[in-house]
Amino acid sequence: MQVDPAQTMRVPASPLNLDSGDLRIAFLSRRLAKLLGATGGSRLKVTVGSRELSLWVAISENDELSLALPRNLYEELGSPREVEVELYTGTPSVDYIRKKLAGSKLSYEEIRSIVRDLVSGLLSEAEIAAFLAAQTVVGMGVSEIVSLTRAMVETGTVVDFGEEAYDIHSVGGVPGNSKVSIVAVPIVASAGVFIPKTSSRAITSPAGTADTMEVLAPVVFTPGELKELAKRTRGFIVWGGALNLAPADDILIRVEHRLKLDPTSQMIASILSKKLSMSVRKLIIDIPVGSGAKVESLESGRRLADLFIRVAGELSVSAKCALSYGDQPVGYAVGPALEAREALETLLGGGPTSVKEKAVSLAGMVLELAELAPQGGGRSVALRILESGRAYEYFKKIVEAMGGNSNVKPEDVEVGRYKAEIRARADGYITGVSNRAVAQIAITAGAPADKGAGVLLRVKKGHKVRAGDVLLEIYSNSETRLDGALKVAETLKPITIEGMVLEVYP
Repeated sequence: MQVDPAQTMRVPASPLNLDSGDLRIAFLSRRLAKLLGATGGSRLKVTVGSRELSLWVAISENDELSLALPRNLYEELGSPREVEVELYTGTPSVDYIRKKLAGSKLSYEEIRSIVRDLVSGLLSEAEIAAFLAAQTVVGMGVSEIVSLTRAMVETGTVVDFGEEAYDIHSVGGVPGNSKVSIVAVPIVASAGVFIPKTSSRAITSPAGTADTMEVLAPVVFTPGELKELAKRTRGFIVWGGALNLAPADDILIRVEHRLKLDPTSQMIASILSKKLSMSVRKLIIDIPVGSGAKVESLESGRRLADLFIRVAGELSVSAKCALSYGDQPVGYAVGPALEAREALETLLGGGPTSVKEKAVSLAGMVLELAELAPQGGGRSVALRILESGRAYEYFKKIVEAMGGNSNVKPEDVEVGRYKAEIRARADGYITGVSNRAVAQIAITAGAPADKGAGVLLRVKKGHKVRAGDVLLEIYSNSETRLDGALKVAETLKPITIEGMVLEVYP
């Protein structure tokens, strides 16, 4: 006997000792599959109370009326003894995605339906890709981005610290940028401003702020642990991925990465939803502008800043945008361990001018928002805090509270054990350092997974070099990856010297 496809059945559920990662699959007994009319590759809706997942069907030879789930999915449903199952027959969200692709404006209810179904697993990767494509090609207005942001917040965890929270966030796109927050956060926190910074791991870059901070201290915490951490320190830098903040964002980012898409509407909703999930209502947004950055012109940067401010305002977030120099990497180090070293050097009073200047400028803007510095005077206040050593001492407090070694020195940070050098082939002045090329070399060397991998620049724009001078060093813990990075460097030529021959034909 076969049940009506629309009928729901209640069946026993059990966990399997495996983690399916991004693969959402349920193992049905042969008997259950027959009753449901399911075949291998069918889609199944599994429900426990308000929790709902859409899973692909695999059929086992078990004759009992049962369903088995990979442990990660079983736990996502709350480790139930029984679940309700029915064959998946589609969702209105697909019609809403089709509507957006046709150029129509979506309502809050329609966007919320898409986000809810996305988090529940009811949308396939193809349907998620279509939603991202619609945002890329058709775009979204302010009201739609506001709706998307709200829906993303509502479908995840919100951490309420019971006090006003501030943060700094960069839209990214420039290598070496991950270290800036590691300098800026303790400046702000040492002034008494609460800055609970959540950061991402790198997806397409050599290092995210969480990757770099993890070199110095653990970054994975639960919401409860964060609240305890907030009682011990006025600031911290943790990975947001373990907190279930706006989980739709993590799903969308994975698909964006595969498609190499980054729609502006999704980027804004991604950033603001993560901040609202941490109860942040005062925000500084860094928009690096330059060749090879995510934003390549001041005009584009101003348009993006205007859109950010308008959307943030609708969400009751007080935001300011800083259009920063992004024509070459920030500082000289690119890659988690190398950047951690450079951050420590800066906190200790050394470090590159570009890192110091960017950190005090952004921290100063936060101090102005918090009314601890006059408008236009925040940078000077932040600089005094950094140069006095207060920021470094507070950073040690943050690291200790997070479970790291607060006495770590720059020279204690281990980098890749294999090293190669790229040298100048001619005399002249450096006229360009390519963001994209430097990032690709560091990634090929193994960053960010290999925390010791990366690139250490020895020159920047305007520097004079002679033939044979070292232009950059590449680090890796794999000789094979180091060889690959060298080949990439030879092909991409990350550093341009005035008058150098770029290519030879034939």
